[in-house]
Amino acid sequence: MNLDSFIAGLPKAELHIHIEGSLEPEMAFALARRNRVSIPFPTVEALRDAYSFSRLQDFLDIYYQGAQVLLTEEDFHDLALAYFDQAAADGVVHAEMFFDPQTHTARGVPFQVVADGLLAGMAAAKAKHGVSSKLILCFLRHLPEDDAFATLKAAEPWLDRIAGVGLDSSELGHPPENFARVFAAAGDIGLKRVAHAGEEGPPAYVVQALDVLHVDRLDHGNRALEDDALTARLAREAMTLTVCPLSNHKLCVVDDLADHPIARMLRLGLRATINSDDPAFFGGYINANYRAVTDLLTREDLITLARNSFLGSFLGPEDIARHVAAVDAFATRAK
Repeated sequence: MNLDSFIAGLPKAELHIHIEGSLEPEMAFALARRNRVSIPFPTVEALRDAYSFSRLQDFLDIYYQGAQVLLTEEDFHDLALAYFDQAAADGVVHAEMFFDPQTHTARGVPFQVVADGLLAGMAAAKAKHGVSSKLILCFLRHLPEDDAFATLKAAEPWLDRIAGVGLDSSELGHPPENFARVFAAAGDIGLKRVAHAGEEGPPAYVVQALDVLHVDRLDHGNRALEDDALTARLAREAMTLTVCPLSNHKLCVVDDLADHPIARMLRLGLRATINSDDPAFFGGYINANYRAVTDLLTREDLITLARNSFLGSFLGPEDIARHVAAVDAFATRAK
């Protein structure tokens, strides 16, 4: 079996997917027509051409602009299901999906519309593809912590269907420690905690995510490799890193995919995983991200990455063991 077929068939979990970042230009135009919303691009091609970024903030500006077309439960349902259609085709059997309610509530879209629409899409994907999923509420770090608290309060009726909280948006100048209190509150009510750190921000932000936010999983984490002691700690504590190669390249976190640190992470004993981040904007879903760094990896590395995706998930021990066994069984068959 060639590597392309091996990657396609490999059972895997996706742990770093922003659902708003899966809004393809074609869907953006379709939703704009459906909701009679004007968008500042004449064609799908013009919008896709605008997906040219050199830094995180450039991307975020157009990301938030695109979200303006999402207005109804049906929109969020359709967005989620479109992602899961692609994920299932890529061999994803479990996904833990970020959503940014503040992006929508700030526009007057009620939290209920966002949450109920996404949950309906997740249920439809389970029925259609058998893909399980969990929902992670992300706080926007460029907004005040009080706004994050208000969002956590608004989420109370849905907390039995939300697995955790995260921290995303503009990293530079917005250290994790700014959200210490709201993350503590989330932990107190039993939510898992994750945070973007070490993408554009320094290793110190990774340390804050660990020691101030007490994260259960680290999103990105590339720049932790600049600190040998921190890297050794992450390996020792089996902290999962949700790495996103195409995103790293598109946002110039790495200049060349041939120099991507994913192989080094594995050699250093880090529990690294591969994910798609914002696939509509960065040029590919999860298998495209695997393929982007295939030249750096052995077949055993690919198996390890798939195993890590389940080991780092928020599934229960029995489900994790079942999925890891499926990875091993596939690897045996594919020899």
